[in-house]
Amino acid sequence: MTVKVIVELPARPGKRADLARVLDRIVDEHGPSARGFLGGTRYEVVGNPDMLVEIAEWESAEARTAHMQEAAATGVYAPVVELLAGPIRATVVRLLP
Repeated sequence: MTVKVIVELPARPGKRADLARVLDRIVDEHGPSARGFLGGTRYEVVGNPDMLVEIAEWESAEARTAHMQEAAATGVYAPVVELLAGPIRATVVRLLP
């Protein structure tokens, strides 16, 4: 069963657009080869100009976990970390049966 992942990314003040560009580049370069990644959409948070939210879809929670472990090992997301003001919050959800 597919899952959605709601990811909250707090950008450094004034850096949300830079963060979005870096994420676009990473998805363009690595998204097609990320097993189980079905796509995602990014949103701005009304009233918080430094928060970016992505809702991504994955074939399974396990596919996402495997991707994140591989990405951590290879440093794919290092440019993202440099633009963050705090920790990323990710919530994995699925439809109720």
